[in-house]
Amino acid sequence: MSRRIVGIDQKLPLFESLPLSFQHLTAMFGGTVLAPVLLGVDPSIALLMNGIGTLVYAWVTKGGIPAYLGSSFAFIAPTLLIISVYGGYNHAQSGFIFFGMFFILISFVVKKWGTRWIDILMPPAVMGAVVAIIGLELAPVAAQQAGLCPYPTAVGKIVEPFVLNGPVLIVSMSTLFIGIFGSVMFRGFMQVIPILVAVIGGYLVAHAMGLVDTTAINNAAWFALPKFHAPVFDIKAIIIIAPACIVVLAEHISHLIVTGRITGSDLMKKPGLHRSLLGDGLSNVLSGFAGSTPNTTYGENIGVMAITRVYSVWVIRGAAVMAILFSCIGKISAAISTIPTPVMGGITLLLFGVIAMQGLRMYVEQKVDFSQNRNMVLGAVAFVAGISGAGISIGSVQLKGMALAAVIGVVLSLVFWIFDKLGLMNTEAA
Repeated sequence: MSRRIVGIDQKLPLFESLPLSFQHLTAMFGGTVLAPVLLGVDPSIALLMNGIGTLVYAWVTKGGIPAYLGSSFAFIAPTLLIISVYGGYNHAQSGFIFFGMFFILISFVVKKWGTRWIDILMPPAVMGAVVAIIGLELAPVAAQQAGLCPYPTAVGKIVEPFVLNGPVLIVSMSTLFIGIFGSVMFRGFMQVIPILVAVIGGYLVAHAMGLVDTTAINNAAWFALPKFHAPVFDIKAIIIIAPACIVVLAEHISHLIVTGRITGSDLMKKPGLHRSLLGDGLSNVLSGFAGSTPNTTYGENIGVMAITRVYSVWVIRGAAVMAILFSCIGKISAAISTIPTPVMGGITLLLFGVIAMQGLRMYVEQKVDFSQNRNMVLGAVAFVAGISGAGISIGSVQLKGMALAAVIGVVLSLVFWIFDKLGLMNTEAA
């Protein structure tokens, strides 16, 4: 007997909605709190603003798109660069606000002119490389946290000699192995939360080895409002963040297309991509002013809908309300803050690798033909620019890694498009 399908605008009884909403909360929880933890931000503010952002998104899209907004990983690398070179996290917030305003602007552009221009600026050959670099340039951070290599000192020199720490390796590798085997062996709902299960498992191993200090949990109040942080306007931070906006734009569009296929609706037309971008943009402007991480539509929650066949936006709204309530429980925030670094290192070894593979997966799904010299050159140049360690300084602003790859990829794609219009491109296969 086939499972019941719950439509986008369909309401369920409360006793059915609550567990379904909690399931969505659980699916997004691991990634949503992991991003702020990696950036040294209070996870509770991310939960609060993601919950509020999801409700804003549902309102702007007139309840027509069942999407949850969680913390984006595309901004981690440029944000870490901003924190280390140009100042504190509040400097990066100005870049996040710009990101939200960029989405708002693009929503009006898309409403008037469509999306063809996105393929011109950043075709799949470039997009796949840039997405892969997001994970690859973060991989050394994961290795350091996992205890596999030393941290650089403040002046950029390596502390010698480096000695492997047994307990740290046990914790990080235990977390990694749980994540690996959970990803390939879990079934049903457990299949969408292997990251969360791995973090919990690693936390228990670390606690058993005496690496967890629970003092913060004991001292935390049950009710505590998240900590807000005012942004500091910094044009340098905006320039560094800007290239990631194009990447998240492509991610947003692909998520909307996938959600439409799952629900059997053409969401690109009704309520429309322009409304989806507008809702996401407004959410990120609010998050930027509050001191939260940037938001993006979450693939984990799309996976939950695909498994359960429950597409109700009311269930998504329930998850958003739960996230807001959880953000005000002080002991939950304190518990998250006590997660040992080796646990985060172990799971990010897997997570950042998966992000890198998503870029290569994009090549396959978009059927990028690398026998075409144009695609080969675009992908090759973007990869080399992103992972070579090269950097370009524009005044006091430095572009490197994913940001540099995105900028060079966009410029080169635009040049090739102009050459193609002038009939100067060689379109023969290699």
